[in-house]
Amino acid sequence: MAKAGEDKALLEKIGALEQRKKEIEKLMEDQAVLSNQKKMRELSREHKHLMDVLGTAVRFKETVIRLASDRGLLSESDDEELRAMAEEEIAANEEVLESLRDELKLLLIPRDPQDGKNALMEIRAGTGGEEAALFAGDLYRMYSKYIEDKGWKTEVMSSNPTGLGGFKEIIISVIGDGAYGRLKYESGVHRVQRVPATETSGRIHTSAASVVVLPEAEEVDVEINPNDLRIDVYRSSGPGGQSVNTTDSAVRITHEPTGLVVTCQDEKSQHKNKAKALKVLRSRLYEIKIKEEEEKQAASRRSMIRSGDRSMKIRTFNYPQSRVTDHRINLTLYRLDEILSGELDEVIDQLQMAERDEKLKQAV
Repeated sequence: MAKAGEDKALLEKIGALEQRKKEIEKLMEDQAVLSNQKKMRELSREHKHLMDVLGTAVRFKETVIRLASDRGLLSESDDEELRAMAEEEIAANEEVLESLRDELKLLLIPRDPQDGKNALMEIRAGTGGEEAALFAGDLYRMYSKYIEDKGWKTEVMSSNPTGLGGFKEIIISVIGDGAYGRLKYESGVHRVQRVPATETSGRIHTSAASVVVLPEAEEVDVEINPNDLRIDVYRSSGPGGQSVNTTDSAVRITHEPTGLVVTCQDEKSQHKNKAKALKVLRSRLYEIKIKEEEEKQAASRRSMIRSGDRSMKIRTFNYPQSRVTDHRINLTLYRLDEILSGELDEVIDQLQMAERDEKLKQAV
């Protein structure tokens, strides 16, 4: 009886989603909506998600109907052969229904509304000096390969390279459908254990780099008052501090209400550097806005898989053992070279599943 009540609730939910799908399709034909790009993107993303859910929902409804028919046949027929066939069908369809029920419950978990957005990824060298900067460079190349394999695009917003090929800091924009939804699990401290290229005695060192992934904010998401900004310009510098430009093209923007500071010097044009810096600032302010909204929610609704704690150690790359360990889900893979070559899907898929399982338990 408990399952019957659960199935009834799911069927009611499916009915509401089917109605919402019709509403969206009607809205997407409205001229006022067609001229609003942001609204059209939001509706398109919601429609795509509903189509995914309703694909499973159709199979669920068909299985419920078949089961009801078979049970009716079993209760009404005196023919032993027909009854035996009905019992076999019922057993098979109950198994299918159980699987579809679980799949549907996962699909019905509320989605993070930011998941479909582009992402802004910030990689910074932590403890470990030049070795940490080299590791930050390794992470940047790993993510670049992953992003390329996904068919997404990247744009370097700001970078502070070192002379040996590492980065003290690099910020990139990742442009692609669902980029934030996949990359958000990468936020946190990444640790490396290896013999540094700068080490002559062969001792294994431990260094770290931090990764922060933000949903890329559009102008309509965050309104910035120009009066709140202090904009300074200066000459760009390269590794070691040498000047790489003869004009004041580098830009530093300070958002005075929050104290946030963003710098950009990668472009030769002051105008382009300012535009990039504002894009980064907008996303950081959007992150603050999202966190404030999340603080209003009950603590039990927050995911421990993706805590957003920038200081949390999430992953270790151990070179001597060719091992990568994700500490949040106790996942260890002996595929260091492949992962550093951008093969991150196995890790991200398992993090995604762990978060869904956690949300499902909370919902239950």
